[in-house]
Amino acid sequence: MTDKPTAPEKIENKIYSEARKSFTEYLAGKKLRKTEERFRILEEICTFPGHFDICTLHRQLDEKNYHVSTATLYNTLEVLVDGRLIIRLQAGGNAVQYELRKLAETHLHVICTKCETIREVKNAHFRSQWRGIKTPRFTPEFAALYIYGLCSKCKNKMQKNGLDKKNNKKKK
Repeated sequence: MTDKPTAPEKIENKIYSEARKSFTEYLAGKKLRKTEERFRILEEICTFPGHFDICTLHRQLDEKNYHVSTATLYNTLEVLVDGRLIIRLQAGGNAVQYELRKLAETHLHVICTKCETIREVKNAHFRSQWRGIKTPRFTPEFAALYIYGLCSKCKNKMQKNGLDKKNNKKKK
């Protein structure tokens, strides 16, 4: 008796099979080698529900007893970015994060300018709006929106520190 895949596993498999097909075509077009490592890394990336960094990817591969060098990871991520399968995100001085392009198209990003936390916000209106934009001599493929500001945690800290400073001045 075989176990039937669960709904998330079916979605994961579909995402991977579509990504694998695109990646194979890209590698062939660029005359790059189709290595087991590249496809295994892509498969692992397809399991992430959102952003990931290279350390998380490396750790996850290691936990599954699939060991690749950090150089192989960096090189493969560059190929995947160039092949438009993943996007690179970098907020301020934080480590670079990556995300499947297919997932990035479903939301916008809000980034705290103080703690550099990146949060995803689902917004169907944004998605439909950018698709209607007409620009001469330009064909949009996908959009990513980044909104910078303060998260509530940092804003509260700043307000508290501001009040504390005022109270300290009155005491003196």
